[in-house]
Amino acid sequence: MFWDNIASVYDAFETLYNKKVYTRTGQIVAEYISDSDTVLECACGTGAISVHIAPKCKKLIATDMSKKMLKEAEKKCKGYDNVSFKTADIMHLKCKDSSFDTVVAGNVIHLLDDPYGALDEFVRVCKPGGLIIIPTYINVSKKSSKAMQDMLKGIGLEFKSEFDLFSYKAFFEGAGFEEMTFELADGRMPCAIAIIKNNKDTERN
Repeated sequence: MFWDNIASVYDAFETLYNKKVYTRTGQIVAEYISDSDTVLECACGTGAISVHIAPKCKKLIATDMSKKMLKEAEKKCKGYDNVSFKTADIMHLKCKDSSFDTVVAGNVIHLLDDPYGALDEFVRVCKPGGLIIIPTYINVSKKSSKAMQDMLKGIGLEFKSEFDLFSYKAFFEGAGFEEMTFELADGRMPCAIAIIKNNKDTERN
């Protein structure tokens, strides 16, 4: 698996290329977590966001499809006893409806063949009135976008969707969300953080 193969070097790559954004994204997400929250994190990767959520929440279940990524995340969060790690398919979460106060999915939406299907899952497992927080890398220029995508393609990773801040907001509007705010972790490749109040019907269509 691609993600297993790069798990041991992923943090080094992100730190070298985009350290400011990589760190700031987790800090922004954590600002929306309260000490009473049970949080589900999807596609947690090496735990770059998890390590900021863990000290803020009641309980964190951090999931990823890559076992080696999860091992890296577990090392990063070893000082917290309120965190558990599980393998999971983001498109088919084995969680009961309305189980979590907050659902977080960082830098994964743009990699999915069916991002709206993933949003349906987040809505399903998030409590009505809870938060769905989705950070995603965005493009600031065609030149920077092409350079980054060429680099990632060189290691076997391809974006399925491409967003600037305007199209990122439009993406969530297209999913029927209404109550949303956005924050930006700015830097070499910025990350837009969507903070969405779950006011949608939690039942599948």
